[in-house]
Amino acid sequence: MDNTILIIVTGVAVGSLIGFIIAKILERNNASKLIKGAKKTAANILRDAKSKGDSIKKDKILQAKEKFIELKTEHEKVIFSRDKKITDIEKRTRDKESQISNELSKTKKINSDVEFKIKEYNSKLESLEKKQDEVNKIHKSKIEQLEVISSLTAEEAKAQLVDSLRNEAKSDAMAYIQDKMEEAKLTAQQDAKKIIINTIQRIGTEEAVDNCVSVFNIESDDVKGRIIGREGRNIRAIEAATGVEIIVDDTPEAIILSCFDSVRREIARLSLHKLVTDGRIHPARIEEVVKKTQKQIEQEIIEVGKRTVIDLGINGLHPELIKMVGRMKYRSSYGQNLLQHSREVAKLCGVMAAELGLNPKLAKRAGLLHDIGKVPDAEADMETPHAILGKQWAEKYGEKEEVCNAIGAHHDEIEMTSLLSPIVQVCDAISGARPGARRQVLDSYIQRLKDLEEVALGFGGVKKAYAIQAGRELRVIVESEKVNDLRASELSFSISQKIQTDMTYPGQVKVTVIRETRAVNIAK
Repeated sequence: MDNTILIIVTGVAVGSLIGFIIAKILERNNASKLIKGAKKTAANILRDAKSKGDSIKKDKILQAKEKFIELKTEHEKVIFSRDKKITDIEKRTRDKESQISNELSKTKKINSDVEFKIKEYNSKLESLEKKQDEVNKIHKSKIEQLEVISSLTAEEAKAQLVDSLRNEAKSDAMAYIQDKMEEAKLTAQQDAKKIIINTIQRIGTEEAVDNCVSVFNIESDDVKGRIIGREGRNIRAIEAATGVEIIVDDTPEAIILSCFDSVRREIARLSLHKLVTDGRIHPARIEEVVKKTQKQIEQEIIEVGKRTVIDLGINGLHPELIKMVGRMKYRSSYGQNLLQHSREVAKLCGVMAAELGLNPKLAKRAGLLHDIGKVPDAEADMETPHAILGKQWAEKYGEKEEVCNAIGAHHDEIEMTSLLSPIVQVCDAISGARPGARRQVLDSYIQRLKDLEEVALGFGGVKKAYAIQAGRELRVIVESEKVNDLRASELSFSISQKIQTDMTYPGQVKVTVIRETRAVNIAK
């Protein structure tokens, strides 16, 4: 049993050993095959790499040759262009050299010609000098013969000739001047009249007579009650805000506005129109509308001035002077509207200047501005004549000297220094002397009303002063903070006494002092 087991074990061991040996032999055979395959693969890879390397080398060599050929071609082109430029430069140089040589040859020829002409000129000059000497000798001998014959020297004969010519010319000149003076005396007045008449005939003007009353038309008499207001508060507010007297009477569908100042009267008329159109009429609304209307009138004044200067063809006028021209629409001189008068004078000056051969545009400018001193200004000295005041304003705003002199001299306050000055003076007289153009009474009446207001404004604490009722009443509005009730009564008495002592007026003047206290608060 044991031997059997041993034999079996031994057999198994021998079999395992034989299997191991066989496996090793098989592995060795496989390894040798693999090595042979790997060597073969490596040989194939090396052969392929060598062939690829040879092909790449050939390609690179071909590219290098192509690049070399391209660079060589470009280099040859550059060298060819340089050679061509050098050839052109050499050719131009040869041309310049040939041209210079030609010019040098011409210059030499010209120099030779000039030398020949100089020699010829010198010879002619010598011959002329010889002939001049001969002529001088002959002239001297002739003069000596004349002196012997006339028993006078040459200087004495010349002096006698000059004296005789001078006396003859003087007598002829005196006769000519005398003839011209007599002719001018005969024709000057006639020509002047002719120029003035032609100028007047060529200008057509309106009869522009200002007055102190405006009529405000209303649709029905019911509006009158709303304008008057409860216990007359609305009409009092309008009069206090504008300084215009409102006359409400039995005239159907009409209310009369009375004031000597055209601007205030126009502000009152426009304000009433706005209030009636809007329908809201009460003191606060009245003050608001009056302020807006005042601004509107100021803008309208500027527009009127611009339209006037454009119509007359006047350029480059200062804005302040344009504003003064616009204000003329609401001013009058002896009842004649100042703007219409100035436009008329400007046109007359332009026509007359053209007749006399002067500058018509400059003459129009002087004619339009000649009465700007009559437009009131807060800073103006009222004692200065309006012509001088207008001249000062024109100088201030850069007008020419001829225009300034014409403005200042049109009433002979200063001496006339240009021909425009007498033209403006004559045309001003023509416009003012036209029948029906002016009314002396109206101007003195307006001046009296202005003086009334000035008297009241001269007292302390006075805010506004309005002359109403054709100068029979002076309404004075004072500042409530500065003037109490007692002082208001004293102020009324003082103003009335000053008017009585300083002014001459017909009838009586009622002085009404109004002191109003207001308390205004805003709820937010």
